[in-house]
Amino acid sequence: MAPKPPKPDKATAKAASRERRAASKARRKQIFEAFKMQRREDKWLVPLMILAVLGATGVVFGIGWLIGYPYVVLPLGIAIGALIAVSIFGRRVQRNVYSKADGQPGSAAWALGNLRGKWRVTQAVAGTTQLDAVHRVLGRPGVVLVAEGAPHRVKPLIAQEKKRIGRIIGDTPIYDVIVGNETEDKQVPLRRLQSYLSKLPRNITVAQMDVIEKRLSALASRGAALPKGPLPQGAKMRNVQRTIRRR
Repeated sequence: MAPKPPKPDKATAKAASRERRAASKARRKQIFEAFKMQRREDKWLVPLMILAVLGATGVVFGIGWLIGYPYVVLPLGIAIGALIAVSIFGRRVQRNVYSKADGQPGSAAWALGNLRGKWRVTQAVAGTTQLDAVHRVLGRPGVVLVAEGAPHRVKPLIAQEKKRIGRIIGDTPIYDVIVGNETEDKQVPLRRLQSYLSKLPRNITVAQMDVIEKRLSALASRGAALPKGPLPQGAKMRNVQRTIRRR
């Protein structure tokens, strides 16, 4: 019979309880600040939330009236309306945030940093001095290269990165997407990037993701060992090769 884990002492339990209360208070304050900010910029937020509560309550109350228990189901209607109102608030805040970030350098990197799910993001695996960038995302679909910037500059970067990683990941699918609002290049708007990634087919397992991640990490470390830029004057190529072999 396995021994029971020791119970935490009262001081530790109180400290943990205080931390939970403080974290909960901070979250509520953050949500309230987001609500105030969104209300100032979105005149339809409060009316839509009120309409959601009243509409859901009215529908449930009407159903309760038909079955003979209108006041019994009334709290349920209010609760459903409150959930709908919170959902409306969250969606409109998210839309507002993405609209402000859209078109800004680094916006795709920010969006990838907020992905939900088992995605493994490596930001800026390639880039230009004009702040164009290609980010690598590893997930169940395989490897996804997400580019942001001018299409004529990022397309060569994508092709180069595909060739670079294709040698070490075998038959694992490689997808690419450019974040933007131009339809001619089949770009994906920033606000739809999460949806685009989630709709890709599941081609590999989590265990295969671990193996691929190790290979990509090894590739990155080998790339870091190479000299950056032109060789300094007087440097011998054989000396550089010897240094790389030692690493």
